[in-house]
Amino acid sequence: MLKKVRVDKWLWSVRIFKSRTLASDSCRSGKVKIDGNSIKPSYMVQRGETLQVRKNGFDMVYKVVDLLDKRVSATLAEPCYENLTPKEELEKYSDWFVGKRGVESREKGEGRPTKKERREIDKFKDDRF
Repeated sequence: MLKKVRVDKWLWSVRIFKSRTLASDSCRSGKVKIDGNSIKPSYMVQRGETLQVRKNGFDMVYKVVDLLDKRVSATLAEPCYENLTPKEELEKYSDWFVGKRGVESREKGEGRPTKKERREIDKFKDDRF
């Protein structure tokens, strides 16, 4: 049973980052903190510690529940951390994601919308969002 694991290795193994290099780079650039202090990738993390991770402009907070040193599936990694991210930060992500849908499509052979159809489409979008 592990007592300590490198923080970059843990962040990668529980799938918070896609690669260990990304986890290490985030630590080096000061985006991973414990108690407000930036940590190095070689920091040895223990059970019960709380990590603040800034990823893609979002401030996530994770509590270390269990230690892993090898990457596992998402279902096995999920019980190894507790997501303590504030609700408003999670809603910030969903607000950002709104409107990022695929491109509108038309039936084959209908061609481009007319000026009248374009106005109706724009009115519909304005009313909806």
